[in-house]
Amino acid sequence: MLNNPPTYKVLLPRWIWEEAKDEEHFKQLVREYMRRYPEYTVKSVKDGFAICVRK
Repeated sequence: MLNNPPTYKVLLPRWIWEEAKDEEHFKQLVREYMRRYPEYTVKSVKDGFAICVRK
């Protein structure tokens, strides 16, 4: 784990799951929401959180 950057969790709002029509739409909504956090890059989504690394 020496070269792995630390990860950060960003809580995603419930409306993303409520509005998403399918997986692609869900990904689009997450990307749009994460524009509020320009210093983070999303690696995955788990348990309601975007798992991110810092740029």
